[in-house]
Amino acid sequence: MGIYEFKKEDVFRFAQQIGMKTSQKGSELIFDRCPYCRPEKDRHTFSINLTNGMFECKRAKCGAKGNMITLSRDFDFSLGKEVDAYYRTVDYSRKQYRQFVQKHIETKETAIEYMDSRDIFPEIVRKYEITMSDKQKYVMVFPFRDENGELQFIKYRNLKYDKDQGGSKEWCEKNCKPILFGMNHCSGFSRLVITEGQIDSLSCIQAGIENAVSVPTGKNGFTWIPYCWDWVNRFQKIVVFGDCENGYITLAEELTRRWPMKVSVVRVEDYRGCKDANELLQKEGPEAVRYAVENAEPQNLNCIKPMAKVERVDIMQMEKMSTGLVSLDRVLDGGFRFGQLAILTGKRGDGKSTMASMWGCEALNQNYNCFFYSGELPDFFFRNWMDRQITKKREISQADEDQLNQWYGEKAFIYDNTSVPDQNAELLKIIEIAIVQKNCRFITIDNLMTALDPDLEADLYRQQSKFVGELAAMAKKYNVFILLVAHPRKQYGSISNDDISGSSNITDRADIVLVYGRPKKDKNEKEQGVAEVVDDTQRTLEVLKNRLTGKLATEKKGIKLVFEEGSKRIAEHTSDFIKKTFNWNNDPYGFESADGSDVPF
Repeated sequence: MGIYEFKKEDVFRFAQQIGMKTSQKGSELIFDRCPYCRPEKDRHTFSINLTNGMFECKRAKCGAKGNMITLSRDFDFSLGKEVDAYYRTVDYSRKQYRQFVQKHIETKETAIEYMDSRDIFPEIVRKYEITMSDKQKYVMVFPFRDENGELQFIKYRNLKYDKDQGGSKEWCEKNCKPILFGMNHCSGFSRLVITEGQIDSLSCIQAGIENAVSVPTGKNGFTWIPYCWDWVNRFQKIVVFGDCENGYITLAEELTRRWPMKVSVVRVEDYRGCKDANELLQKEGPEAVRYAVENAEPQNLNCIKPMAKVERVDIMQMEKMSTGLVSLDRVLDGGFRFGQLAILTGKRGDGKSTMASMWGCEALNQNYNCFFYSGELPDFFFRNWMDRQITKKREISQADEDQLNQWYGEKAFIYDNTSVPDQNAELLKIIEIAIVQKNCRFITIDNLMTALDPDLEADLYRQQSKFVGELAAMAKKYNVFILLVAHPRKQYGSISNDDISGSSNITDRADIVLVYGRPKKDKNEKEQGVAEVVDDTQRTLEVLKNRLTGKLATEKKGIKLVFEEGSKRIAEHTSDFIKKTFNWNNDPYGFESADGSDVPF
């Protein structure tokens, strides 16, 4: 599967596809109007960089930014089949959608009877042309008409769905243009209520709320946004009334990100223990539905507090652990601070996992409880690896193992990836349990892609962003240090923040970004044909981002390290391999040979 590599011509193709006037200024392509906020007065605020594909709208009320993958996802813009398959869950390459016969759809009595059981009155059912399938008994039909009344999308719902019997609960006609349900019955543009299900939007209508619509393909489907963007932007306010799942409101995060200045979200307490708008209507009545909508709040309102109440903290006195590398501690002003998320990247085979494990040894040696996730190694491999780094011995005797077990005790824990099938959702929960119940302060996740749910139908871009965001929030909430290993997109040349594989804002969410690997040839060495690596024990560590103090160590100023194959240890000087001892026992010596045999990593 190919990974997208930026091409300048993609920028011009995008401009041509959306039909926007542009002008080039240096390395920037300036657009007449921002395709996201489409302002009437402010012009030339949106630009795309022609060297890396990054874009930004400089309007404070918009602030849209991202890269070509973002534009591909948001504006029905294809970057090729392989890229689309990797980054997008829907085939956006179709330019022509199905044309339906435009006629009124008669509502059947069976549909009225069912909707009556959901407390939706017959006049609303007829108005929205809801009916039952002619071909399939117990299948309800929801027609989606656009703001001009044109039928664009048809969705079906199996009223007798039984998950044990298989099949689908909901589906739609092929090649439909995804739009919002109920657009043709909206009038005025003061407030728009968006729900997850069609019956939920009708529940709002039943409660006397105007301009209630629902999304076509559930909580994870946002393919409708490019087709409804201009129409939704006309509304002064958007209220999200998604499903309430364990205190989380579906649709809220994504729609708040798209329309940050317009979106309010129904408060969790106003669901009154119900799952959605229809359940609230049936249990509490239309007044409760109206109250929920009228009292919706901006999602982050509870995060605003007066500056005077912010506690003063001496950054230099924040709790931190030494990395075991003097030069890195110097750059980071003392080491890894708790409350931070760090990303470690590097080329395949250069030893990212080894470096991460080495820092785990340092954390254990400093008596911090640790939790390790290794998505690629069985737990016994991982332990073998760490045992060798700690003891400097390849052969572990029974006496050594007994001492190690006592030393690990109740401070070293590892994720059992053989027992939990739902990796993505469970991992975050288990990390939190490890933090709360086991007092783990140092968390290692190796690596990003194996930590995500491999469900091909999920939006990988959104998964990555959400997962890393959750980790960053968890680090701050519990004052722990989280180290996330991530692969780079490219395997040649220098690695920058933008080269880390995944969503473009992954490194934005991290506090520290580190690159570990073999040293690169300089320009003169390349011209003279010098081998890529002269001494395979040499390694470098670069600090590309250091949010707290801004100190970096990049390119020639990177930290020079050495690697000992037999013990898997990493240090700044070969003499450190003898000097460095972990307090698992009192033996300062141990493994000395390094013939490289029996090294499975």
